[in-house]
Amino acid sequence: MRKPITTSLILTAILGIGPIHAQTATTAAPAAGPSDLERRFDGLIDAAEMTGWMKTMTAEPNQVGSPHDRANAEMVLGLFKDWGWDAHIETFRVLYPTPISETLELTAPARFKATLTEPPIPGDESTYRMQNALPAYVAYQGDGDVTAPLVYVNYGMKEDYDALERLGVSVKGKIVIARYGVGWRGLKPKLAQQHGAVGCIIYSDPRDDGYTAEDAYPKGSARPPQGFQRGSVADMTLYPGDPLTPGVGATENAQRLAIKDSPVILKIPVLPISYSDAQHFLAALDGRVVPPQWRGSLPITYHVGGGGAVQAHIAVKSDWSLKPIYDVVATIPGTANPDQWVMRGNHHDGWVDGAEDPMSGQVALLAEAKAIGTLVKQGWRPKRTLVYLSWDAEEPMLLGSTEWAEQHADELKQKGLIYINTDGTSRGFLSAEGSHSLQHVINEIAANVTDPETGVSILARKRAQLEVIGTNPGANEEARENAKIAADPSKDIPIGALGSGSDYSAFLQHLGLPAVNLAFGAEGSVGGVYHSAYDTFEFYTRIADPGLRYSRALAQAAGTLALRFADADVPPQRYGDFADTVAGYLNEVKKLADTRRDAADMQAKMLASNAFHLVDDPGKSSGPPDALKPVPHFNFAPLENAVDRLKKSAKAYDAALAQRAAKLSPKTRSELFAMTRETEETLAPDVGLPGRTWYKNLMYAPGSLTGYAAKTMPAVREAIEQERWDDADRYVAITAAALQAYSDKLDRAVQLMGTAQTTAAR
Repeated sequence: MRKPITTSLILTAILGIGPIHAQTATTAAPAAGPSDLERRFDGLIDAAEMTGWMKTMTAEPNQVGSPHDRANAEMVLGLFKDWGWDAHIETFRVLYPTPISETLELTAPARFKATLTEPPIPGDESTYRMQNALPAYVAYQGDGDVTAPLVYVNYGMKEDYDALERLGVSVKGKIVIARYGVGWRGLKPKLAQQHGAVGCIIYSDPRDDGYTAEDAYPKGSARPPQGFQRGSVADMTLYPGDPLTPGVGATENAQRLAIKDSPVILKIPVLPISYSDAQHFLAALDGRVVPPQWRGSLPITYHVGGGGAVQAHIAVKSDWSLKPIYDVVATIPGTANPDQWVMRGNHHDGWVDGAEDPMSGQVALLAEAKAIGTLVKQGWRPKRTLVYLSWDAEEPMLLGSTEWAEQHADELKQKGLIYINTDGTSRGFLSAEGSHSLQHVINEIAANVTDPETGVSILARKRAQLEVIGTNPGANEEARENAKIAADPSKDIPIGALGSGSDYSAFLQHLGLPAVNLAFGAEGSVGGVYHSAYDTFEFYTRIADPGLRYSRALAQAAGTLALRFADADVPPQRYGDFADTVAGYLNEVKKLADTRRDAADMQAKMLASNAFHLVDDPGKSSGPPDALKPVPHFNFAPLENAVDRLKKSAKAYDAALAQRAAKLSPKTRSELFAMTRETEETLAPDVGLPGRTWYKNLMYAPGSLTGYAAKTMPAVREAIEQERWDDADRYVAITAAALQAYSDKLDRAVQLMGTAQTTAAR
């Protein structure tokens, strides 16, 4: 489900999505080399075997409810059992709409009917086997049949509607056409609906993922003219999972909302189309020529439209029945601490064949599971329980993982140590995002995995990438600072923050468990076939990752992380990294308040002096922007005090563990592991985020107006961004209290280690 990596994690951060912090990172300890167990595990990962599994699992379309999706779940179950795992399928019943009929056409000034299917690609055998594939469709749109004037809204984000308002263009009672990109797809129809639109069309402009970016498939990896992007448009920013059972598992007898009462299901019809078809709609538009930044790469002049001369007709009818989904759950019990769970997951459903998304990650998980099963047969057993999870129904809205986590929430809060997630992957550079207490162990593992293209470690290659980005002409301050960090081998490279878009959400953001997501990308570009009929075995093995070398590297990295947690004598977490990162988040939020205050003051002066009117073209109608609210001064002292204490507590914990680890008893070590879970859970108090209480984590959340992209310290940050001053003050105190509770846990762990050492000395 996650948007494929088209550039590095750090470059993404530089562009303003998901800030990275390591400027004050503590000096990295020498990387721990691979253990004998890890070397044996590494030697058991077979890329050729992974290729065979991928070919089988992508032989037919894999959307939820399809025969092949269930066949894949049963195949995975059988493999786990063959490899010695205790495995079963856990079934849930979820609301998953599927299309009955669809129509999208231009009715005036000339008639044109959109295709809504993707033709085969010569040379790609899989594209000729699409009888069971979904047509152009997005899940959880609102069925309807409307004809109305058409308006182009650029990416369909908040700032685009602000610009339309200045131009005097309303979308009320109209159908909007938006291009994919910038924000998550579900926000486009949501914002259109909020502004009064009666329908929404979403297309992929070639400027973003078509022939402007790369050669189109099959020559290259970019989206071909008739390709389109399926997906979900449910309001995931409120809650993921089954729309009818928020907060509880969607079991057979679960209490369900009425469909009309679900706040995450849209009310207007929505369809995706190709840029080949979109050109007919966009070329017909009249009215104002769009601002320069709104212009795509189609050979037309882009107009806003909205005058009424251009009419579109959209009609969607869906089957809104409950459908079964199949999660595969496999375990190997721990010998010393069976009630401490190390969880590893990837989903097996796709929108069509899904070679990159999700099978490139799914076959990595399978390779890990087979290797671990072999190690067990050779006599090894993990100290802690390994739980491997092959999720169903991730694509519609993280249904499989969310329903399982909600159903087992109490048990997971008692046993879950870490959740390790993968999804799609391709050639290129490591991307790691997650709980920042995991930053050091991820660096350690990255130092021990070989990059298949260069022969250096994936960490060394990542360092080189950061150095190059940060020294390029025009690099911003953060990129330059990250380049300095990368150039210093004594420092860890930073990991990113998690927003949403894959199966870690319920674990990290609802239950408060540590989580990490790993992937490779930026070279084997896959964005052009994302969620299309062209994400096939042929595409993946010829363009995205020939020989599945990076799927193998992904298995090495994710599997090694699982093994390290399963067998570690003491917790691998290092809390100084988290403390430094949180200090960076606080500085950002304070700067945000100052910047917003200055902007509001400046705009007020400009409105008073009629500046906007004076610079507008007199020949074109424009109005002033809406006035920004004056920004008060906030009391950040509780957060400042909490962060200061957190730094001290984290430093004391890291030092105590380094000094005393070897002398701790098995009982004390087990208690420390339990405390790591409890420590992270303090960040997710029951109060939840304002207006969307399913999301509880006060450090990491998907942005309510960004979707996949992370908002850090989200309750405070978004309250300032969205001019909710009372929420800002309230959540400064709530977030500070959570950080104080986090420090309490660290202090108790230090005390435990000191007491244990004293007892041992006696």
